[in-house]
Amino acid sequence: VIRCRAAVAWAPGKPLSVEEVEVAPPKAGEVRIKLVATGICRTDEHLLRGCFPNAEFPVIPGHEGAGIVESVGEGVTSMKPGDKVIPLCIPQCGECSFCRNPESNFCQKSHMSEPQNLLPDKTSRFSCKGKQIHHFLWISTFAEYTVVPEYAVAKIDAAAPLDKVCLFGCGFSTGYGAAINTAKVKPGSTCAIFGLGGIGLSVVMGCKSAGASRIIAVDINKDKFAKAKELGATDCINPQDFKKPIQEVLTEMTGQGVDYSFEAIGHQDTMIAALASCNMSTGIRVMIGELDSGSAISIDPTLLLTGRTWKGTVLGGSWKMRECIPKLVSSYLEKKFNSDLLITHTLPFAKVNEGFELL
Repeated sequence: VIRCRAAVAWAPGKPLSVEEVEVAPPKAGEVRIKLVATGICRTDEHLLRGCFPNAEFPVIPGHEGAGIVESVGEGVTSMKPGDKVIPLCIPQCGECSFCRNPESNFCQKSHMSEPQNLLPDKTSRFSCKGKQIHHFLWISTFAEYTVVPEYAVAKIDAAAPLDKVCLFGCGFSTGYGAAINTAKVKPGSTCAIFGLGGIGLSVVMGCKSAGASRIIAVDINKDKFAKAKELGATDCINPQDFKKPIQEVLTEMTGQGVDYSFEAIGHQDTMIAALASCNMSTGIRVMIGELDSGSAISIDPTLLLTGRTWKGTVLGGSWKMRECIPKLVSSYLEKKFNSDLLITHTLPFAKVNEGFELL
């Protein structure tokens, strides 16, 4: 058993508490990882507010991390102690019908199918003050050590800087893959991205990589426009600068609406605006942002009648994560994109709550 620090959420709506926790050794088919760095994602905030579906408290949040294998359980063959890895919040069991489908990256062992609050044997590897602590999406990266099933871990290049590629565990992969895999953005096309957080800026990079000729970035925070342009946006617009709905502005800018739109915020009004901003015949609108659990959206069905498509994406669309995360890391090392620009602050572990304030 390893004793280390972890940021524990004891109940919804409360700040995280940095505690000493016990981390049990890995069982058969599991990997214990020393986490070196983690990002903070808006999904973690959903969890802390009690708005993430089927989560259980107390829990150690975090799902965007990178680290080094400390030990492996019986039967683990794909990695060994000392290997650099990224734990995956979408596993790849390789056996379910979704994993066998080449067009799917969703696994039926994922939280939306079956809660990942405990490891597959329905027990936890975390305890604190004599109490069982739940896992989050199996990976709980707000801990100095974590235990994860082997099929939810990707081994990456030993040269990778863990404090930079931790973003590949969620934010960068989600946004970049939404453009490349889910929308399948075509060269010469027009795209609109609603929301320029880490995921929205990653969509901008994906659209540029796919050869889009016009990339329109939409946000109410003008301070984000310079970075969006540096990453490939051709236009940046603030909805607050216009008296008409933003979908009308985008339609006038492009003639008939954009070819692809992406909502990377998680608000009902921007989700509908993103759909309406697509051209009415072949426009594709991709939902990336998360609404609170139990939310519903009302839309005018004629928005879809003439041919628009509304798609959802999770962790980058059709990428098989255990196979594709290592390839993404290799592309990063080859300088095919600059995801380092997504990092705005670097904080010590004890200031995790300050990180959420900055978010």
